[in-house]
Amino acid sequence: MGRRGAGVGRQGRLNPSREATVDDLKSWKALASEHRGITMALAEFIAGLKPADVPAATREVLEKALVDGLGCALYGLATPWGRIMREYALDRQGPAEAALWGGQARVSVGNSVLAAGTAIHSFDFDDHSRAKIHPGAVVLPVVLALGEREGVDGATLMAAMAAGYETMNRVSQAANPGRTRMRGWHLTGTTGTFAAAAAASVILGLDASTTASALGLAGTQSAGLWAFTADGGMSKRMHPGRSAEAGVTAALLAARGFAGPRYILEAEDGSFLFGMSDSPRPGMITQGLGTTWHTDVTCFKPHSCCGSNHACVDAALALMREHRIDLEDIDRIVAGIPSVVNTQTGFEYRADSVLNAQMSLRYNIAVALMDGQAYLEQFTPARIVEPRVVALSRRVDIEIDPEIDRAYPDIYGGRVTLHLRDGRTLAQRVDYSLGMPENPMPRAEIERKYMSLGTASVGEETAGRILRLANGLFDGPGAAALGRALEQATPAMQDPPAAG
Repeated sequence: MGRRGAGVGRQGRLNPSREATVDDLKSWKALASEHRGITMALAEFIAGLKPADVPAATREVLEKALVDGLGCALYGLATPWGRIMREYALDRQGPAEAALWGGQARVSVGNSVLAAGTAIHSFDFDDHSRAKIHPGAVVLPVVLALGEREGVDGATLMAAMAAGYETMNRVSQAANPGRTRMRGWHLTGTTGTFAAAAAASVILGLDASTTASALGLAGTQSAGLWAFTADGGMSKRMHPGRSAEAGVTAALLAARGFAGPRYILEAEDGSFLFGMSDSPRPGMITQGLGTTWHTDVTCFKPHSCCGSNHACVDAALALMREHRIDLEDIDRIVAGIPSVVNTQTGFEYRADSVLNAQMSLRYNIAVALMDGQAYLEQFTPARIVEPRVVALSRRVDIEIDPEIDRAYPDIYGGRVTLHLRDGRTLAQRVDYSLGMPENPMPRAEIERKYMSLGTASVGEETAGRILRLANGLFDGPGAAALGRALEQATPAMQDPPAAG
């Protein structure tokens, strides 16, 4: 009797209950053949993109993303993992091409983006999207570092940022992010290489064929696994930095004539989409390309925890505001969430690392109920082990809400129900948490967040100077002045926790 394995269904979906048949493989090949050329189509879009092609609304999102990402970076420079990666980049150094943020030194572009990408993602506070990615942590370092090296103007930096964001969103959507995540991939790591290569290709002025080659070299370097929640390891923090480094390498090699696979997204054997996902949607690469901007639905975080948990955090906060409940009156708490989020963040809370506290839905709900927020103070080494909040987290039960599950990831919804000791039940559902495009954070709120993060790390004066430079970047001569300010910023180091 044959081993039970995975087969390809008639719609190109993997059927995990049996091995692939000849008919299954024919269907898979037909899907690949139908979409042959999508890598080149994406490359043509990237190579042809001009600053004037980026809609005003998209530019506004990118302006917010620039400020938000820099705030996250400044705070991340002060974390232990941010410091380790910065010291590693300084040791490797290379040619003095770009600023090493917070390092008082100039290093190679590759080392600069590795450290900067890690810093931005160092506290899980950076922008994200429903494609289950963190684009800013990958794209922003590439735009600033390579833009600094190449001396391009601010308008070109903006176009490069737009190319990176749009590419990363489309590749992740085409991979089918919910299904890909269930296979254990961290999509920021796996799709980020494409984003970095796209941004770098715009800055380098590569033609479409060379850009396709860069995408191919980027895709073959894709990596990023979700195993960090098993023990709170630091690997999640480095995924955007490593993706940025790989994408820059890909574009620089392609520019020298090193040929990459130009069917990296859709090849029948060994392509990104068919290798990473059991149900790819290759048509998402080109659907509305150039007219529909996925960048516009970038999400910004008011809470420094996993974005998939924000709906439940907002629901918990709303319940406490409306009902002013005494925590001792709560018998138990039930969170209704999608199945993917249950896999990702529904694990039993272990007070063993800052990362696991940020990822744990149980801890996020508990600390929101107890403190009225889930901000920096809620994710310190001392706070995550405090007995009262740990005990409250153990009163949180999780269930799959069928309606919320069906809507995910188009809607990042969540429901919190409080069962009180007097027999009352209070419930709150949130579909669009603060920071989602349907419930946006205003520009002023993004800047307040930036100043909060920046001031905590490098002081108010330095943070304010960097903010002023960032706000004028896209209309200015280039990234040199901002790079110098970031290079000279001196982070106030935090006490290191036991793990990431």
